[in-house]
Amino acid sequence: MYGDEKNMGKNKVEIYGTLGPACQQQEILEKMFLYGMTGMRLNLSHTGLEQCSSWLESFRTAAKNVSLLPKLLIDLQGPELRVGSIKECELPVGAAVCLGEGGISVPQIIFEQMEPGQQILLDDGKLLLEAAEVIKADGKAAARCRVLRGGLLKPRKSIALPGLAVHAPALTESDYKNLKLAKEHGVTGVMLPFVRSAEDLKCLRKALTEAEASEVKIFAKIENMDGVKKLPELLPYADEIVIARGDLGNAVPLWELPALQYEIGNMCREAGRPYMVVTQMLASMEHAAVPTRAEVSDIFYAVLHGASSVMLTGETAVGEYPAEAMEYMCRTVESACKHIKSGFSKS
Repeated sequence: MYGDEKNMGKNKVEIYGTLGPACQQQEILEKMFLYGMTGMRLNLSHTGLEQCSSWLESFRTAAKNVSLLPKLLIDLQGPELRVGSIKECELPVGAAVCLGEGGISVPQIIFEQMEPGQQILLDDGKLLLEAAEVIKADGKAAARCRVLRGGLLKPRKSIALPGLAVHAPALTESDYKNLKLAKEHGVTGVMLPFVRSAEDLKCLRKALTEAEASEVKIFAKIENMDGVKKLPELLPYADEIVIARGDLGNAVPLWELPALQYEIGNMCREAGRPYMVVTQMLASMEHAAVPTRAEVSDIFYAVLHGASSVMLTGETAVGEYPAEAMEYMCRTVESACKHIKSGFSKS
């Protein structure tokens, strides 16, 4: 099942970049808006709205200069598990690494159900560890691990524990603080990571109402199998579903991810609920001026299948070619919408 002109078309697909050090200059942001970007995401996993005031000022000024009212999404910490504020460190294959007390800082909650043999994915699965020994004593736990897939570990990167359910609160103290400032900073949407049930979304809606920001839309990020299984109950409480392929790709074998994306998209279409596709859409452009053929095909077919929004993350936040990446994104979306209008997708 593909998209159709009624639901999709030029100027009907929202195109987001992610605000960060690589694109914070007003001139770069203006270029991105002129190419067709309609809004930006601000990742608050590492920072807060108050700390990003200069970036947001550049964002607003750039939009005003091109006569655009942009959308601003904030991506909360939510129940996502992350490494602490450590120094960058290289983890070579075969090395022994300690997580927790006396080693790399991680949330203590991950050790509650962890047993030897548990695999641990870091930084969207770029690194893979296996717990050899789990030590639990006096409220300070640790795991001695072996590195199965190595690489550079940076601070505040994601942690995933395949097959293990870790029950963290839907919102953190930092999230509540940022939600209170959402209206003041012109936030139009809030992205909640690792949504597990309708209760998570109800909690977020209550917090927005208490912050007098009830008009702000809720974007539910599907990043684990709990979210996939509970999708029918999430739909009434989310304004838009986000197929967040980074951690979702850790929850299933990677070769099963495309089918899962397709199935989630179909469920959203049948329910009349908009959905976004995000993560590694132009990942090569963090360091290359031209994307791969596979990447532009991924964007094209995401729109053709019915995505109402697409988003760039590291490509614009920290990449070497943020404006160029946005141009490729916008032109590819425009091409897909043109084919939808022409009836190409109905063959």
